[in-house]
Amino acid sequence: MAEERIRVLLVDDHQVVRRGLRTFLEVQDDIEVVGEAADGAEGVERAVELEPHVVLMDVKMPGTDGIEALRRLRDLGSPARVLIVTSFTEQRTVVPALRAGASGYVYKDVDPDALAGAIRSVHAGHVLLQQEVAGALLSQDAPGGGSGRGPSLTDREREVLGLIADGRSNREIARALVLSEKTVKTHVSNILMKLDLADRTQAALWAVRHGDAG
Repeated sequence: MAEERIRVLLVDDHQVVRRGLRTFLEVQDDIEVVGEAADGAEGVERAVELEPHVVLMDVKMPGTDGIEALRRLRDLGSPARVLIVTSFTEQRTVVPALRAGASGYVYKDVDPDALAGAIRSVHAGHVLLQQEVAGALLSQDAPGGGSGRGPSLTDREREVLGLIADGRSNREIARALVLSEKTVKTHVSNILMKLDLADRTQAALWAVRHGDAG
């Protein structure tokens, strides 16, 4: 079972926060805390070194903040899923983090069991978008797909897009549509290319905006 455990990296400038997160997560049978970092720059280095599945990242940190760290991880091609853990609820803080590549966000006062569930969710490929942040993103001009309905998608691509908007992983989409994961990945790539979108988060928002979700 050891290989099934979710490898987690903690990135927060407050030691007490990291200690609290570690204390709780270490009692989870399927989660392993593989390291900690006190700022974004160190977090990027540790992510490259330790290859975690999920990074719990604070936004506001001295030096390199969480948003810049997200951009660096994206530029490095890191496969780690980043879950923002923040005490800031302002859209001007959370929205840029999501645009930089975060898979979602939770608040630091989140229920411990909900945090563990969020880690499992993003690890499974889900995008965690709370309603107020999704609304903020949709109210702005999203890159690629901000005007009109965009290029025509096939019926199958629209089915896949709708499931992406529901937060389904490629594996879950494959099961729902009785397809191979490889075929689903191809459909996702085609959707992103046709709509000129960077990632699944933008695809989910495009679907909500244009009525292709649900």
